[in-house]
Amino acid sequence: MDFLPHIFVSTAIIILSLAIVPLSHFHPTFNYFLAWKSPLSQPVASLVLRNGVIFTSDDTLPFAESMAVANGRVLRVGNHSFVQELAGYGTQVLDLGGKVVVPGFIDSHVHFINGTKHSSWILGGGWNNDLWGGDLPAASWIDDVTLNNPVWLSRMDGHMGLANSVALRLAGITNLTDNPRGGSIVRTSNGEPTGLLIDSAMSLVISQIPEDSVHDRREALLRASNLALTRGVTTVVDMGRYYPGVSADLSWEDFSDVYQWSSSMSKMKIRVCLFFPMETWSRLVDVINKMGHTLSEWIYLGGVKAFADGSLGSNSALFYEPYIDEPDNYGLHVTEPEALLNMTLESDLNGLQVAIHAIGDKANDLILDIYGSVASTNGMRDRRFRIEHAQQLAFGTPDRFGKQRVVASMQPDQLLDDAESASKKLGKDRAEKESYLFRSLLDSNALLAFGSDWPVVDINPLSGIKTAMRRRPPTWESAWIPSECISLDDAIKAYTISAARASFLDKDLGSLSPGKLADFVILSMDSWKDFAEEASASVEETYVSGVRAYPRS
Repeated sequence: MDFLPHIFVSTAIIILSLAIVPLSHFHPTFNYFLAWKSPLSQPVASLVLRNGVIFTSDDTLPFAESMAVANGRVLRVGNHSFVQELAGYGTQVLDLGGKVVVPGFIDSHVHFINGTKHSSWILGGGWNNDLWGGDLPAASWIDDVTLNNPVWLSRMDGHMGLANSVALRLAGITNLTDNPRGGSIVRTSNGEPTGLLIDSAMSLVISQIPEDSVHDRREALLRASNLALTRGVTTVVDMGRYYPGVSADLSWEDFSDVYQWSSSMSKMKIRVCLFFPMETWSRLVDVINKMGHTLSEWIYLGGVKAFADGSLGSNSALFYEPYIDEPDNYGLHVTEPEALLNMTLESDLNGLQVAIHAIGDKANDLILDIYGSVASTNGMRDRRFRIEHAQQLAFGTPDRFGKQRVVASMQPDQLLDDAESASKKLGKDRAEKESYLFRSLLDSNALLAFGSDWPVVDINPLSGIKTAMRRRPPTWESAWIPSECISLDDAIKAYTISAARASFLDKDLGSLSPGKLADFVILSMDSWKDFAEEASASVEETYVSGVRAYPRS
């Protein structure tokens, strides 16, 4: 038994060594255990935020002054002494200096992969005829300076575009070309195409434009992600490059060539929830059956999207009453109602979430009718049907959103452009009764999710929050329909917890609640009261999974 003293001496030396030398000196794996959980003690935080105004978007504890993070998730929120219990060896402490912290913003509707220009084609967009008096442009405006190049310039809403004469010739568009279903070729009084194409008619020209390279699209994702982080956006719901006139295959190409590749190469910077063209619903069902909805911490397969009508600016949104400036025009069906119903039935029957674009009052009621019919046919379940834009709602329609539990996915900053044009196109009285009814929808217990529709308008939640609160276009002295203004709390929730629920992401995202991913934003404001009164702030830092992603070190 003489060897026992030697064991005791050796053990004592090892214990003393561990007391002097950090465990992480031996292997970095120890840092993981120290930052997460010890079997002999409570979890230890990797990061503690203190001395802040933390708005959690969680009604059980709306505000806190401190928060602990470990392993990319929120450990605890509350007062400083309560959270400080989780600090330990290696914990980084961040003194907020009283700054406001909010959950990472979720943009509920974007088209994230932005196109690049080609040498032969001249591509652009973002024009808005309402800014120069309302006259629609024509190919003759640009033909003299584009004699040798085909040109395609999309309107800001993506539902109308202008082609020059070279592009019209390449596409074979003449006075004998029929309007495609769900679209229109704008013509002069003698039947000649003006160069303007609406909704599905845009495909006649867009199909002639060379496709972006895979490299271009991957670079576009990187640029878009960096921009989003500067605006505090940590998650986007990408509706794809699919809109009237664009091939449904492009969204699938982006999924495989860009998103899956970026995730496999550890190049993702923000989280994405992907929606796909509804006509490809069976393909999405196959992928989900094989891979599930959650492909990684970065990619979630959401559902399918379709179009009911066009846009207000292009006079193609579907209304009960005609446009004032076009008395015979009530808008158009981009997709035939029977086809929409059948695709929605099949998509829903196979467990997919459905989102349908609707702008006009008649289009919104049509989709609510379809959703009601599908729910009755397929039986009760938590389906979270979405209407994208929900811009113009007839009397009583907000109540239908609440009763049917349909998500209103809306874009506040778009009203800054539409405030002028809606009155011109619909009449002042009609426009003020049915445009962007944020408050009415909330009062009807509808789930309100905010986004940008980027690149239609800038990806900027803080701007959208201010617009939802103030509803004041740049040149106006007062609010447009002030009764529809909402509070700061409600506006932030529409970009956080409500946006997460609208896409079945609320288990992991949307609020700074224990167990959820630690995506959060530090703002410039150091007073919640001032923030609510001024309705403006700027992003100072953006964190994803508890790691600072903007500004980069």
